[in-house]
Amino acid sequence: MAQSMTGAGDYQSIPALLHRNASEFGDSPAYREKEFGIWQSWTWSQTEKEIEALALGLINMGVAEGDFIAIIGRNRPYMYWSMVAAQMVGAVPVPLYQDAVAEEMAYVLSHCGARFVIVQDQEQVDKVIEVQDELHQFEHMIYLDPRGLRKYDHTHLHQYSHVQDQGRSAWDELHTELEARQAKLTYDSTCVMLYTSGTTGKPKGVVLSNRNVIESAKASSEFDHLSRDEEILAYLPMAWVGDFIFSIGQAYWTGFCVNCPESADTMMTDLREIGPTYYFAPPRVFETQLTNVMIRMEDAGRLKKRLFDHYMAVARRVGPKILDGEPVGMGDRIAYALGNMLIYGPLKNTLGFTNIRVGYTAGEAIGPEIFDFYRALGINLKQLYGQTEATVFITAQPDGQVRSDTVGVPSPGVEIKIDDNGEVHYRSPGVFVEYYKNAESTAGTKDAEGWVATGDAGFIEQDTGHLRIIDRAKDVGKMASGGMFAPKYVENKLKFYPNILEAVVFGNGRDRCTAFINIDLAAVGNWAERNNIAYASYQELAGHPEVLKAIQGHVEEVNASVAEDAMLSDCQVHRFVVLHKELDADDGELTRTRKVRRRIIEDKYGDIITALYDGSAQVSTSTEVTYEDGRKGAISATLDIRDAAVAPVATKMAAE
Repeated sequence: MAQSMTGAGDYQSIPALLHRNASEFGDSPAYREKEFGIWQSWTWSQTEKEIEALALGLINMGVAEGDFIAIIGRNRPYMYWSMVAAQMVGAVPVPLYQDAVAEEMAYVLSHCGARFVIVQDQEQVDKVIEVQDELHQFEHMIYLDPRGLRKYDHTHLHQYSHVQDQGRSAWDELHTELEARQAKLTYDSTCVMLYTSGTTGKPKGVVLSNRNVIESAKASSEFDHLSRDEEILAYLPMAWVGDFIFSIGQAYWTGFCVNCPESADTMMTDLREIGPTYYFAPPRVFETQLTNVMIRMEDAGRLKKRLFDHYMAVARRVGPKILDGEPVGMGDRIAYALGNMLIYGPLKNTLGFTNIRVGYTAGEAIGPEIFDFYRALGINLKQLYGQTEATVFITAQPDGQVRSDTVGVPSPGVEIKIDDNGEVHYRSPGVFVEYYKNAESTAGTKDAEGWVATGDAGFIEQDTGHLRIIDRAKDVGKMASGGMFAPKYVENKLKFYPNILEAVVFGNGRDRCTAFINIDLAAVGNWAERNNIAYASYQELAGHPEVLKAIQGHVEEVNASVAEDAMLSDCQVHRFVVLHKELDADDGELTRTRKVRRRIIEDKYGDIITALYDGSAQVSTSTEVTYEDGRKGAISATLDIRDAAVAPVATKMAAE
């Protein structure tokens, strides 16, 4: 008799869920991948056979229970199968960011003591070989794509398909051992180890158990009524907890299909072809998509641009109300329906969002203007607040209670409290087991009662129970005037403008705020082409007087908006500089999940910050950069510093 899908405790591991899915609905699609322009599909029954063959091959190679197996590559069914196969043999999968440089990989591989590494292609093979002398426990590497690897020494290098073939050949000999290992898996067995992004130091290995993953997947799936009929596109880094919970946790709990794009270059085309019903993206993805929309509208004809502006005004006014089922006048409904036929529908189709039933953004705070834009189109985009240490979910927004200024109510099974310093704490079934080899950090983050300190400052609204996050607790400070300093609030407003890719605001303990700004090369480059402005480099375009003038206008508009919030009005930007280079993860300025490393930026660009505050009109600087091939170089520039007008704070003036 088939077991019920409602009892998480009946299934103690991801491999147990895989077996249930293969047994109960084995002919349903589990994975799709686009290769050479054609979608290929695997059912749950086929998936179980592929994973079992790899698991037997791993045992045949000598993988022991408790071993760590590093997995490096882009989103492909084979790479997801590697993680489940590792779990099946009692090992621990450790996914790494595929774009990490060799030095970053060396730290993680050495820290976890990975004996085995499974990689996608020659690029990843080369990175591991480059640092293998530092990896004293490393023994074997398995590669998926054989191109370029024929002449390599294959003593410790093995092709993925060959490992599977050897596993199939050894079935009679090893299947009893595999079954015995699977039988040992419990709710408390380690499911995966994911490394934090390391915004303030070395990444930490977050140990998550089967209990953490399965209970979180079950609760979140029920919260949003996810079913086997969902379609998702798996394109986010496999080393990120968000991708793991959506593409493995929820996928294996509900049995929905995971679709893998052909490449990063074809992602938008593949997104449109799949038409996901359940979609997740960090704010940067939504920002980039909005920038591309705005670029296209700037190139559009006058009539099309007027129609777009007119109906987007209608959408902003009534779209979210219609989405939430609130009463809206007949005239507005008709206008919105026309807008949907002429503008919103075609735009959602272009973005690949036509079928989205539930969409989420998390990882960083999203600008309210960006969030409201997508809601206005009729896309059920919601915010959730989470961490790797929580197995993602801390809060989420229920349907009908979606707002841009909160991150929702506690997720099912989650408790939240705010300490005396305003820091958010939580506990739940998803709370991580420990930081690997770091008892001190574990004790400093999770107390004896299971409460975890998030490092974020926030408060719970008394009337709604919704959580509002102000900023990272370590980043929230006070201006010299005593007013609150919350840089992320201002940065998100700045990034709403298509011309601005990144912003970093300074001002803690000072009398005024200043900012670094990165232009968006695609958006500003498009503007330059339309206006016949020639440029030879990012640096030249970033320093163009017309670009600086446009950015100044954006900063001053943001100042006017910030001035309306009495609590944060002191965070208006008085002076800014457009940097001569993009902030880059390879240069240590951003994490691999594209979070700003403020302390590193403050140290690295101290001369520019000094100039922002000493009244200088210009500053000459030289910055070390890392090229794609790993070589180091330097970029020198003389940067113009701009003053921005600040807006009067009407609320404060009235109060005084």
